[in-house]
Amino acid sequence: MKKNEKKILFLASFEDASILRKFTILFLITSIVPMVLLYYFYTQIIEHGHVDISKTNYTYVMVLMVLGVFIGFITIRSLLVKIIDISKQNSKALENLLSPETVQELNQGENEIVVLSRSFSAVTQRLEENVRSLELAKKTLHAVMSKVGHGISNMQNIDTFLELILETLTNALTAKVATLLLLNDKKTELTVHTVYGASYDPKKKITIKLFEGSPLARVLSEKHPMSVSGIFLQNSDNPVLKKLFGETLLCAPLVYHDRASGILTLGRPEGQKEDFSKEDLDMVFNLASQTAIAIENSKLNRDIEKTYFETISALALAVDAKDKYSHGHLDRVADHALMIGRRLGLDSEDLDTLRDGARLHDLGKIGIPDEVLKKDSGLTDEEWVIMRRHPEIGESIIKPVRSLQHLCDLVRHHHEKLDGSGYPDGLKGEEISPLVRILSVADIYDALTTERPYRPKKSKQEAINILRSMKEHIDQDIVDILLEGLETAESHG
Repeated sequence: MKKNEKKILFLASFEDASILRKFTILFLITSIVPMVLLYYFYTQIIEHGHVDISKTNYTYVMVLMVLGVFIGFITIRSLLVKIIDISKQNSKALENLLSPETVQELNQGENEIVVLSRSFSAVTQRLEENVRSLELAKKTLHAVMSKVGHGISNMQNIDTFLELILETLTNALTAKVATLLLLNDKKTELTVHTVYGASYDPKKKITIKLFEGSPLARVLSEKHPMSVSGIFLQNSDNPVLKKLFGETLLCAPLVYHDRASGILTLGRPEGQKEDFSKEDLDMVFNLASQTAIAIENSKLNRDIEKTYFETISALALAVDAKDKYSHGHLDRVADHALMIGRRLGLDSEDLDTLRDGARLHDLGKIGIPDEVLKKDSGLTDEEWVIMRRHPEIGESIIKPVRSLQHLCDLVRHHHEKLDGSGYPDGLKGEEISPLVRILSVADIYDALTTERPYRPKKSKQEAINILRSMKEHIDQDIVDILLEGLETAESHG
């Protein structure tokens, strides 16, 4: 290898070496001349008792020593300059990571090394905070996704997702209470629909009247998010409003097709008067717009499903009207079933299910031939096979509609019996749901008290006696409740 190449490799190796190694090499280079000179003086004294050196040689030695020290000073100084430059570059980088106050505090160090050490400590602390924030964000995202998954698997309507939206916004923006207000058709007042962060009874309708020029009216008319004061609502006669709206309030309109249908609000905790940032306003407004679309789609789906339910109900009534002997059977069964359900203390959701299931329970008879359905005499075995298909036919009609799927159990199983002798699935005992048991008793009672071509109608007491004789088939506790209800109705009638 040529000397120039070796020289270049040595310089490159020296340039890439660590600061400690460079310092060690330079220190040895600057120290070698004085050490050699001292060793020479030492040997001269040992051998001759004095230093034997000419003035010229002494001058050369001193020049070399000063030159070595000067070279060492220059090179070591260059290393320190690099450290100072690194410190300055570090300070500039810190301005993008830390607050100006923190950077100023770090730069008040005793020297550059102290500043650099403190800077690295501050950066490390900031990185640790970022890691913790990322972990928290990860946990939050996981929790949100779990709630979304739970909502998808359990949602019967859009309300589950509206609650999830409000909860997520409240936690993300460190708010206290979030509300969803829907505008009425006359555009004169807002109704509280969904609340997160405060106790609220959805059964109690809470409204806010709109006045021209009021903050909420401006949000609706201008169709832009605003950070407003909630104090204008604090003087309301309704104390619940004081819990729902804080002093600092973010209001975002629900805009769909350039039409505002409501407002989404976020309130800060009490005593926190810090305004929401523009980024907060934009984020909430975007989410409010998506919420408006979801609500409109939900309304459209409800309208379609309502129309479908009304059409199916009309078909069921048409089947009911085909037979003069059973005309009005569906409405009477629904009335008896609701009477039993109310006396048992069922909630409104179960009562609605019971009513709708009673009105549709014989829907499948639309698929039964008239010669079987209207036959005046008893059915043959072959005809009974055909007749017993009507629960399955009825279920197949309503099952494709998501909003009617909760009625499938009532429509399919209203002819099941506790001992397993019913149809179409031969369910036994606890396999038959409480609502189906209620519907079965109401259905049999109305059939017994209605005149048929092959037998006269039974009196109330005769029908009850027959029901009591069916201990292996129907729930006798429900029979007792039916009798109590009938007797109470008679006493008030």
